[in-house]
Amino acid sequence: MKKIVVLGAAESGAGAAVLAKKEGFDVFVSDMATIKDKYKAMLDSHGIAWEERQHTEHIILGADEIIKSPGIPCDAPIVKQACEKGIHVISEIEFAGRYTQSKMICITGSNGKTTTTSLIYHIFKSAGYDVGLAGNIGRSLALQVAEEPHEYYIIELSSFQLDNMYDFRANIAILLNITPDHLDRYDNNMQNYVDAKMRIIQNQTQDDSFIYWNDDPIIKRELEKYDIKAIQYPFSELKEKGSIGYIEEGMYTLEKPTPFNMEQEELSLTGKHNIYNSLAAGLASNISGIRKDCIRKCLSDFPGVEHRLEKVATVRGVLYVNDSKATNVDACWYALESMKTKTILILGGKDKGNDYNEIKDLVKKKCSGLVFLGADNTKLHQFFDGMDIPIRDTHSMKACVEACYEMAKPGETVLLSPCCASFDLFKNMEDRGEQFKTLVRNL
Repeated sequence: MKKIVVLGAAESGAGAAVLAKKEGFDVFVSDMATIKDKYKAMLDSHGIAWEERQHTEHIILGADEIIKSPGIPCDAPIVKQACEKGIHVISEIEFAGRYTQSKMICITGSNGKTTTTSLIYHIFKSAGYDVGLAGNIGRSLALQVAEEPHEYYIIELSSFQLDNMYDFRANIAILLNITPDHLDRYDNNMQNYVDAKMRIIQNQTQDDSFIYWNDDPIIKRELEKYDIKAIQYPFSELKEKGSIGYIEEGMYTLEKPTPFNMEQEELSLTGKHNIYNSLAAGLASNISGIRKDCIRKCLSDFPGVEHRLEKVATVRGVLYVNDSKATNVDACWYALESMKTKTILILGGKDKGNDYNEIKDLVKKKCSGLVFLGADNTKLHQFFDGMDIPIRDTHSMKACVEACYEMAKPGETVLLSPCCASFDLFKNMEDRGEQFKTLVRNL
């Protein structure tokens, strides 16, 4: 019996283990951290052996194939040992793709993935399609393939997931943008990160579709290197030669495959970045044959995504906005660009090789104050201290919100858009956002 070892026992790993067991493999799960009780129960109920807080090398290195959770870096010692032994290391998405013929709509990009994925799912679900939500959002694709199969899957893919995907094929691939992010995982080499993102189009055929942002300079440069077989659907903010989706004279327009338009003001999502997200989602839905009236309604009533420009409360005339999902500089740029009032901006966390020059002009133009929130704010001070903007240094969400409350004037906005990962002070970006919301609502 072929042996599968799964490294990491959270949503991705536990789901992969269940599918592997169903498909008749000898399965072992290993996690260097403590496994959550719900995943232990899942593994136990399927008779899957597991270990936590250790990696037993002789068992792991005896695998025929390893399924690696995306949070584990490729240079982790046990992964490097496996590769040196010639053991094939793949992702959960790659493994799940072997056992389903469902249509795969896959979304990647440095920013906007979750919003676009959620919007496409909202449209497909509203149209009555049999659809599952998976990848970086929703339930494990492998678990759904094993226990709750769907005709369509809408899959958010991070660069980490794409790294270990080889034969998987996206029927519709969406590439929103490529800007510096996670460079600490890519040897601080931007091209390595770019190469990971471009894997979204590998294995596509002439029967598939490729949707991408036509204004992104990195994407345009990279496309010249590839022999793209899929039908291309470029989009841009304004009508340009070759763009299939765009905004023109206040009209949201899709030229193909079925002509479609609606008033831009009817879109529920606002801000330049959300125009791109809405165009990509509309194209994917149009390609999939969803009715125009359903696309129009869903683009108008989509409520947005938690932790992405989420309005929390207005306190003493100050609006508080939770954009905790802004874990890179480009995401913060879009958030600041959408601000209509003077803003107290909260920055900080685990730096991923950020270049803050990208937001320097917007900070000067829009910010009346900065609040740093991190275990170590040295890099932020080095960059922003000379800009003649009031700055407060904090190391907990409680102190941060108190500083914002003291600094903000009526009519201003407090924006949590940190540019950084959350792992220095918080469990994850959701924890950061939830703490912010709770403290704001208690002001």
